[in-house]
Amino acid sequence: MGTSSRTYERTHPWLTFEAPLDKAAPLLWILLGEARSKCSHIAGVPLPPTIALSLHILYLAKGMQGTAAIEGNTLTLKQVEEHIAGNLRLPPSQQYLQTEIDNILKACSAIGTDDFHDENPVISSALIRFFNETVLNGLELEEGVVPGEIRRHDVGVLRYLGAPAGDCEYLLDKMCSWLNSSAFTTTPEFELAVPILKAILAHLYIAWIHPFGDGNGRTARLVEFYILVHAGVPTPAAHLLSNHYNLTRAAYYRELDRASRSGGDVGPFILYALQGFVDQLREQIDAIQAHQIDVAWRDYVNEAFEGKNSPSDVRRKRLVLMLSWLPGPLRRVEILKVPPIQEMYYDKTIKTLTRDLTALVNEDLVQRTRKGFRARSEVIFGFLPPRRKPDQHMADVARRQLDLPLSPQGSGR
Repeated sequence: MGTSSRTYERTHPWLTFEAPLDKAAPLLWILLGEARSKCSHIAGVPLPPTIALSLHILYLAKGMQGTAAIEGNTLTLKQVEEHIAGNLRLPPSQQYLQTEIDNILKACSAIGTDDFHDENPVISSALIRFFNETVLNGLELEEGVVPGEIRRHDVGVLRYLGAPAGDCEYLLDKMCSWLNSSAFTTTPEFELAVPILKAILAHLYIAWIHPFGDGNGRTARLVEFYILVHAGVPTPAAHLLSNHYNLTRAAYYRELDRASRSGGDVGPFILYALQGFVDQLREQIDAIQAHQIDVAWRDYVNEAFEGKNSPSDVRRKRLVLMLSWLPGPLRRVEILKVPPIQEMYYDKTIKTLTRDLTALVNEDLVQRTRKGFRARSEVIFGFLPPRRKPDQHMADVARRQLDLPLSPQGSGR
């Protein structure tokens, strides 16, 4: 007996549920390795509780704002942060924008609960329906759209038409079986790498199938977030793909369209997603390192004042730490206008501030410039492991090949 064909096989032949990446660009594998490494790095960096919380809230807001904004939500990142803090007030005509953010927050919070912490998380049709029902809850929808229910009519986005309605349930189940199959088995040497690919492919296939009447993009990004979190990607990093898609919205739709028109070549879309993911992981690590350097500087100052407990020493330590937070350099009169410093010197004269600054200059904790005084927090960089700058290294290689003397910076090895 012959096998019965389905409509999507004629209309959407790129839905093959395969990901042949044997001909993928080498850059794809380089980026995947860097993404895996940087996620592990971020997961292993301890931060002070207040800093860790602020980073969590910042990237949660970025992820939610990105997920909603790409679907037309006009709230800014600052407004989303205000909403998370409970301080956003919008007129009634705009409150649906808050509802959209609340729905995404509810879904993200659910992913972080014990109910979702299975050692072997399974991607199921029920899970995907739950995410769709959550993101559409309480919103005004077009006729025929029911949150969490497979659509019974044709839908599309821009010039892309979703899979035939009659095949959507079948395709969703088939996608889940594929994602749960041995094709995505993770081994220790591929820890995080395979789940990152799996998350991006899940996103792509939900966008291709478009199984719901509305909210497909938000649902796809939540499934992507779910897979990343359960694979061990730190939650601040797991939000970065959504932010990337929003920041590069035109490229996002272009790559989705290109992937289907190519007949199902998923490599370019994965490369696009990975490049943005890695770019933002680099920025996130830069932010984390800035906080680590700040902690190291504080420790350095505390060591410099160890055993010094006189009122002037206590005041000077506070002064140098406060200067570290200020954009410098600043003149003495400008320093005294800073409220915490002004309070500290309220019963002192400017001569006291001068003596304190001079003492800190002599201790190499503060630098005096023509424009004023600044904390010398950059001394911390002197304790980093020595390394040669890549551009200097390449210059020295070229000089050796031409039998020219090395530059002064590159004369040693």
